[in-house]
Amino acid sequence: MNTEELAERIRERGAHFNVRVSKVVANGCAEYLSLLSRWSHRINLTALTLVEPIPSATIDKLVIEPLVAVPFIPDDPSYWLDIGSGGGSPALPLRLCMPRGALAMVEARERKCAFLREAVRILELRNTTVIASRFEALAETTPVDLVTSRAVKLDEALVKRVTSWVRPGGVLMLFGAALTASGFAQFAATELPDGSALRLYSRC
Repeated sequence: MNTEELAERIRERGAHFNVRVSKVVANGCAEYLSLLSRWSHRINLTALTLVEPIPSATIDKLVIEPLVAVPFIPDDPSYWLDIGSGGGSPALPLRLCMPRGALAMVEARERKCAFLREAVRILELRNTTVIASRFEALAETTPVDLVTSRAVKLDEALVKRVTSWVRPGGVLMLFGAALTASGFAQFAATELPDGSALRLYSRC
């Protein structure tokens, strides 16, 4: 399947969940999935199936879920952190929709960092960097407007660190996880395509 056909499938999957996907974003997401599929032959980037034809469940998880989240972000963030970036979702599809401001993707494993850097280059994403670091060790001094995370265990120590990064009024966006610690107040939630929840919290 070429990227044009894959882009059309992405738009169809978006329509299935009442998410309008522009041609530009669909094309970028198709390029991302194609790159992810090629790299997954060499390193383990995701447990999801990437053999062509790419299953709808894979498209939904890697691309549609981030696009579902876009309307819930209050403003274009000036500085945004994605922690545990792994194979690039939700950060890369979100970035294709939100090109303004600066994004830093934080990933501890160097081989996955190499993939993320290549994706940034191929997708021509400006002001987008990859930080090779465990997020527990990240010393962030710039006030953060948005933190996104999927499949990262938010223990007390990490929540404390995230709280120190995010400016008052900044947003923590969690895919499939919930936050019970103080310092953040939930202001929005919605169901994701796989039945899990997207939750957004504002820094108090």
